[in-house]
Amino acid sequence: MIDFANGSVFKLNPTPVESLADELSRLLIPEETILAAFKGPRDFVAFTSKRIVAVNVQGLTGKKRDYSSLPYSKIQAFSIETAGTFDLDAELELWFSGLGKVRFEFKGSADIRSIGRMIAHYVL
Repeated sequence: MIDFANGSVFKLNPTPVESLADELSRLLIPEETILAAFKGPRDFVAFTSKRIVAVNVQGLTGKKRDYSSLPYSKIQAFSIETAGTFDLDAELELWFSGLGKVRFEFKGSADIRSIGRMIAHYVL
């Protein structure tokens, strides 16, 4: 599992959902769809209709991958922080029962308010 306790996990940029569809299709359950996708230099995160899937690409070749599934049903609280003038990154913090805090950093081009609204839709 990804070490979420070790600070921010990724600096993420928005990416087309279609770019991760093949990679994640075997992990999704029936009627689960990818709603939003974000990529870092190697790692990526997908927000689905059921959970958040964080993928940590490992090794020199990138063939080894760790898939962490974070169900919305286990989120106890969440926080968003928008990008500012000097701090260009936005942040999403989620508190999961049994796991603790998970933090994702997004590049300023990510619409963090929409991400927060999506999380609220599935959590509240």
